[in-house]
Amino acid sequence: MAENAGVSSTHHGDQPSGEGPATGRGGLSRILINRNYARLWAGAAASDLGTVVFDTTVVLWVATIIARGRPWGPLAVSGVVLAAAVPVLVLGPIAGVFVDRWDKRRTMLRCDLLSAVLAVGLLPVALAGDRVPTWAALTAIYATVFLINAVARFFSPARMTLIGDVVPRPDQPRASGLSQTAYNTAFVVGPPLAAPLLFAFGTEWALVINAASFLASFAVIRRIQPPATAVGPPAGHSFGREFGDGLRFFLGNRTLLTLLITAVLVTAGGGALNALDVFFVTENLHVDPSRYGLLGMAFGAGAIAGGVLASIFSARIGLVRTLSVSLATAGAGLLWYSRQTSLAPTLVILAVIGVATAGVNAALGPIVLQCTPRQYVGRVMAVITPVITLASILSVSVAGLVAGTLPPDFHATVAGVRVGRIDLIFMVAGLLVLLGAGYALLNVRLPAPAAGAIRPPDAAAPPEPAGVR
Repeated sequence: MAENAGVSSTHHGDQPSGEGPATGRGGLSRILINRNYARLWAGAAASDLGTVVFDTTVVLWVATIIARGRPWGPLAVSGVVLAAAVPVLVLGPIAGVFVDRWDKRRTMLRCDLLSAVLAVGLLPVALAGDRVPTWAALTAIYATVFLINAVARFFSPARMTLIGDVVPRPDQPRASGLSQTAYNTAFVVGPPLAAPLLFAFGTEWALVINAASFLASFAVIRRIQPPATAVGPPAGHSFGREFGDGLRFFLGNRTLLTLLITAVLVTAGGGALNALDVFFVTENLHVDPSRYGLLGMAFGAGAIAGGVLASIFSARIGLVRTLSVSLATAGAGLLWYSRQTSLAPTLVILAVIGVATAGVNAALGPIVLQCTPRQYVGRVMAVITPVITLASILSVSVAGLVAGTLPPDFHATVAGVRVGRIDLIFMVAGLLVLLGAGYALLNVRLPAPAAGAIRPPDAAAPPEPAGVR
């Protein structure tokens, strides 16, 4: 990938005939802020849906076809999860340095093309079926999952930086909320779409859809016209020096450190939920495991609504309060959730938690952008993302270990409340999220626009968002 040479200089007044301003506010752009962001959003929506279909298909492919009836089936599925997580931990910190050097739009385009090629590369394995040895099929799947997630380590921080380039600062919370809505919609629509495709038409169709989604993303991102000023610093220093500069900047920024600590606390709580929800369904709600999928649907529906609501409330009460209120709501929701014994109210509570979770995610991105000079965004995300991933892995492991150590009929009394093994862990998770809410409220402060931050030409000297602390 090249560095910043060749950045498009097309912006106000320089569009092709009939195109209209890239930041025009007609039609769809009124909803999606401006044309540049509308294209970025559409590309992300297509890519997210394809990725969810691909992820679901790969898990089902391994579990129900390749390892069907084999005692090592769960281990094989765990290998898929591990192959997706390793690039985040290993390549995440490295990728940020290069993303900060490179042209962001060009980086995203090349990532999309490479991901499409990788997805298509699995087609021979899918078409060959049983003619491919099991070990070879699994190796190809693990390698592809690893490489696609490795490419994503470059794509994601480039996309975040580009959002800061093309979206005026007052509109960034709304942009983040819209992105969350698209992301969560993909997780609601993708799995139900992937399973019928796999069993009715075969694995190869899910691979084709995933590749097509990357190509669709490429097509719309290619039409984005960043401001001429959206260039990165020249790569005049060694990798080690640039990495060290980014790390020192992060460690010296109180707000970013606060966000990281908050995210770790929240992830620790959320990881317990992900690991043990299926046992909560049977032991606490006393319903058939087949109802487990309803929990994900309820959470996803809430998250879709939350992405929209977050953009409205952040404009009224500010990003910091949106973050803190959302965290407090999620924490209180987890405590309430842990005490449930029937399915119907549990689904309502999960929808509320989904709304709150979307609010947290929608506020985090704009806060990071407002606290980080443009030339450091890639390296800042290279710290945050791996740490959160590691916290999630540890949380899932600890929750599983504790639940596995306690007997299924375990009961105790805590502050006069009788609890079992699963709801006790969920109560601790809720308290961790509430702790994160209080910590964020007390310590997160938004500065004036960071030195070196770049705004689109139509966003010069925007007013401070209402309610920012």
